[in-house]
Amino acid sequence: MECVIYQERTGEYEQIDCRQADAGCQVILDRLAVLKPDEFAWIRMDEPRQEELQQLGEHLELHPLAIEDAVQAHQRPKQERFGDVLAVAVKTLWFVEKTADVETGEVMIFLGPSFALTVRHGANDPTVEAARRLEEQPDMARLGPVAVLHAVTDVIVDAYAEAAAQVRTDLTELERCVFSPARDDLTEQIYSLKREVVEFRDAIQPLVPVMQPFTTARDDWPRQVLPYFRDVTDHLTRTDTEVRALDDLLASVLDAHLAKVGTWQNDDMRRISAWAAIFAIPTMVAGVYGMNFAHMPELDWRYGYPCALAVMGLGSGLLYRAFRRNGWL
Repeated sequence: MECVIYQERTGEYEQIDCRQADAGCQVILDRLAVLKPDEFAWIRMDEPRQEELQQLGEHLELHPLAIEDAVQAHQRPKQERFGDVLAVAVKTLWFVEKTADVETGEVMIFLGPSFALTVRHGANDPTVEAARRLEEQPDMARLGPVAVLHAVTDVIVDAYAEAAAQVRTDLTELERCVFSPARDDLTEQIYSLKREVVEFRDAIQPLVPVMQPFTTARDDWPRQVLPYFRDVTDHLTRTDTEVRALDDLLASVLDAHLAKVGTWQNDDMRRISAWAAIFAIPTMVAGVYGMNFAHMPELDWRYGYPCALAVMGLGSGLLYRAFRRNGWL
């Protein structure tokens, strides 16, 4: 748990020491009790316990349902208003190059008149980078708690764009392998990447309608923040379009690969059929002469045996030449 107090007038900030295992939450509550009118607090929590968040939520007047959502996580991107508190759920996302997996987490952001509370679930923590950006841009901190919402969503959307670029790199490599002369079965790799893209799409697509209302004027927000949210929404929409394109392209790549596998199977069957036809001639001739009838053609002829072999060889050779010319072998 971390807490930073920002001065809206100057943009300066004060770090609250709440490292105590048992009294950390109480230290924050004591500081919030003496918060000045031109100050707001940003409280950052990582996978908090129910009791811990409940204690803080009672002071901040958070709705019990909002506290339940923050503790349990697994929420779709959404925004809800509980009285004076705006609750926004956002999916975090990052790409693991070693396993080519798209991992997801979640951040719940609560905005009140004088506070911002972020609750994180998952390995990736966008609030660290968001806090660094606010420290470097004191003008943003002057906009109040809504600056925290912008900073966190901006970092998350930037991570979306980076993950989309890495997925596109993997897709390009898969395309090269699919259309190469090598006969490698890539169905599992393509399907695995498509599954990750679907998870990516499920995280980013519902967030677009959540962010769009933030680009219009609101009575409780300063107008200066609107261009920043329009910029974030523009990046989000562009990344959403790219992810949709990646999903469609992966479906096309999978279809192309399955068609190529079908072509390989047809080629194999054609080769097998051609060789079976070639060996059918000597098999037929040998089978006829192996039936041991009393009256067989040329049984008493001195050159009957070489003639039968010649017929076998000539017939097989003519078939081999014909199949070779037609590309069956």
